[in-house]
Amino acid sequence: MKSIRKILKKNKYYSIKLKRIKTNHLELNAKINGVQGSFILDTGASNSCVGLDLISNFNLDTKESETKAAGAGATDMDTLQSENNVLRIGKWKTKKCHLVLFDLSHVNTALLQHNAEKVDGIIGADILQKGKAFIDYNENILYLKKTKK
Repeated sequence: MKSIRKILKKNKYYSIKLKRIKTNHLELNAKINGVQGSFILDTGASNSCVGLDLISNFNLDTKESETKAAGAGATDMDTLQSENNVLRIGKWKTKKCHLVLFDLSHVNTALLQHNAEKVDGIIGADILQKGKAFIDYNENILYLKKTKK
């Protein structure tokens, strides 16, 4: 039987190496609008997110949002949103990345308490779905399907 890696490569998937951090989360590097950042991969997060303090860092145009964020022990947090950002994860790229922006200090505080490094944001189910993702937890590899131009 062919390995999953060979099957996905044949079907035009890119492989992205993930790093398992001390909290057992999977972390990856990605670029938003050409700026490198560190992100947790979170299949349970409905939207991809960036910390409010990084709006200028990632060159984000924002607008008000009525959505309230919740997760990782925090609830009812105010958010902003940013649309049509360029997101690159390895060789995979989308020019229509919608991001939710909120205060990630509670996430980073929890990471630091476990001797893990802070992150800039979260890659959520929206991107995983857009990229037709497969995650190989044994090998710590994310596979995203090449997008049509």
